[in-house]
Amino acid sequence: MPDNLDALLLARIQFAFTVSFHFFFPAFSIGLASYLAVLEGLWLKTGKAVYLDLFKYWLKIFAIAFAMGVVSGIVMSYQFGTNWAVFSDKAGPVIGPLMAYEVLTAFFLEAGFLGVMLFGMEKVGRKLHFAATLMVALGTFVSAFWILSVNSWMQTPTGYVLGENGQFLPGESWIEIIFNPSFPYRLVHTVMAAYLTTAFVVGAVGAWHLLKNRANPHARKMFSMAMWMAAIVTPAQIFAGDMHGLNTLEHQPAKVMAMEGHYQSHPEGAPLILFGIPDSEARTVRYAVEIPKASSLILKHDPDAPLAGLDTIPDDEEPPVGMVFWAFRIMVGLGFAMLGLGLWSLWARWRGRLYDSPWLHRAALLMGPSGFAAVLAGWITTEVGRQPYVIYGVLRTADAASPLDAPAVAASLLAFILVYFAVFGIGVVYILKLMAKAPKVGEYGVKRGDVGPIRTAGITPGPTQNPLGSETLPTEAPGEREPA
Repeated sequence: MPDNLDALLLARIQFAFTVSFHFFFPAFSIGLASYLAVLEGLWLKTGKAVYLDLFKYWLKIFAIAFAMGVVSGIVMSYQFGTNWAVFSDKAGPVIGPLMAYEVLTAFFLEAGFLGVMLFGMEKVGRKLHFAATLMVALGTFVSAFWILSVNSWMQTPTGYVLGENGQFLPGESWIEIIFNPSFPYRLVHTVMAAYLTTAFVVGAVGAWHLLKNRANPHARKMFSMAMWMAAIVTPAQIFAGDMHGLNTLEHQPAKVMAMEGHYQSHPEGAPLILFGIPDSEARTVRYAVEIPKASSLILKHDPDAPLAGLDTIPDDEEPPVGMVFWAFRIMVGLGFAMLGLGLWSLWARWRGRLYDSPWLHRAALLMGPSGFAAVLAGWITTEVGRQPYVIYGVLRTADAASPLDAPAVAASLLAFILVYFAVFGIGVVYILKLMAKAPKVGEYGVKRGDVGPIRTAGITPGPTQNPLGSETLPTEAPGEREPA
């Protein structure tokens, strides 16, 4: 029995490690694909070369991130057969077709148009190339749609019947399976998180180059677009997160109890615990900093509404409170930090100092990885919070694992750690090197005639070397200056 328990723990750690590594790349590529579509669309509409330069600058970064996401995702699928064979056997009739739909729609869509997007700008017409970029962006969304539908069904399973051998079989309607109760909320919350992740990376890169040269037109454009996203999407994301939390309270109350740190029930209004140290043995949160009745106000919209605690949940069905409690606070804290940066950027924009605020740029640079940290914290909250179940309420994690020995799982886990950090570490370092290099006018083969429109963008860059010759091209029309 101890060996089986050790093997189960190692299998869970292995899947957590690989899926956490994988999650970083789709969270970035989903938003970046849409950002590339926006850049190319703006270039086609306005003719301004700054959008084309930024498109080609971020296209190379997208290609690397997309490739690493695909490779890391393929590896995870094998673990269903090696470490989680019982889960695959029991849940395969439901999740197998959903995963197949993801391959038949999203993967084929991305694979069919990715080559045109990466290498076809000089070979096909502008409109066809833009259509390919849109299809790749759509493909990343469709992929997220099916994967999140699978995950949401595991969180809130509906539309299934149990077969004689204990398999989960599709019921009368696939709609009930696909659009299970938590799926719409999780889809909106996760996709917006991906957009914000990309926005803060783009904002950090723009801020980095603005700190070096405030007149860099590409850095200005990147930073401005990213800060608009931060200011507009972050409040919407906070609202979507609140709605998702209410849905979770309805369908997975134990998870919310762990998130809130409510070991005990509160019949006359529950406090909002801002910080503290959960102590599951003593059934309390030590050194708690609380706002009286605020949790009832948020979750029930009534400060005096009663809220049940973990004392109403059997001990063997409680999730690990400490991990869920802190992961949730990291996610929420980063969300409000994003909101603060977005509001700060609006203030600087209103004062005409968006590109002349070094402390704002330093803050944006510091917040560059915040989206990755937030999505990882959110994933931990979601997945650890549903324990001890792999399919919530009906299949325990301990009953879903393959009958493996601990040394075998430990060996594969060690191999994953070494290979992932070596291969993907090199990829991340290369991406950072690409980001550290500032895009320049005409650097990516923009024709001489395409440089002119940048003069009408209200930008005052320095002189630029013409890629078609040795002379210096003027980048500022006489008398034109960046408004304060």
